[in-house]
Amino acid sequence: MLLQGALLTVQISLAAMAFSLVIGVAAACLSLSGKAVLRLPVLAYVEAIRNTPFIVQVFLIYFGLPALGMHLAPIPAAVVAMSIYGGAYTSEIIRAGIQAIGRGQIEAGKTLGMSPLVIFRYVVLKPALSAVFPSLAAQFILLLLSSSVVSAISVPELTGIGNDIQGMTLRNMEVYLVIAVFYVAMVAALRGAMTALERVLFPFKFMRR
Repeated sequence: MLLQGALLTVQISLAAMAFSLVIGVAAACLSLSGKAVLRLPVLAYVEAIRNTPFIVQVFLIYFGLPALGMHLAPIPAAVVAMSIYGGAYTSEIIRAGIQAIGRGQIEAGKTLGMSPLVIFRYVVLKPALSAVFPSLAAQFILLLLSSSVVSAISVPELTGIGNDIQGMTLRNMEVYLVIAVFYVAMVAALRGAMTALERVLFPFKFMRR
């Protein structure tokens, strides 16, 4: 049962990481826009997410959206809540990376005749992601650990399954100690995967060392 819960934890966490990265890139770009109509809503979203507890955000998605006619099952609601939560923090990390890119590099791209899309992809976004990749990896680890909160809406992930087992057996120490070992193993695996991914995506960083 705990293995099944751990597998669901990995699945919803990976889905949330992918969506939060997409949200983060989009939000980071919009937050740097010169148009207030694009910038201000994104800044409001980031501040709202960063200044409210994650559990409240989960309850708003799961219990609040039905009042607007939108009903989500526990697992989709968990992925949506985790993606929105992770996207806000990811956007700030990526925004910092984009702001670190020198204006001269962008001008050089224009001089070489690169299109705006090519400049954004290769001159701005890729170097920015390279610079902040360790921070992104740390954020994704926190997102995985935050998945334990969604047990509050009956998602049968690792912590939720552990709570059920503890309720049936009353073996508090044993159950939660095993859960802790599972989380340590998942974090170690994710950290190793992110390190390997960084070497594949940005090999030049390691060539300089």
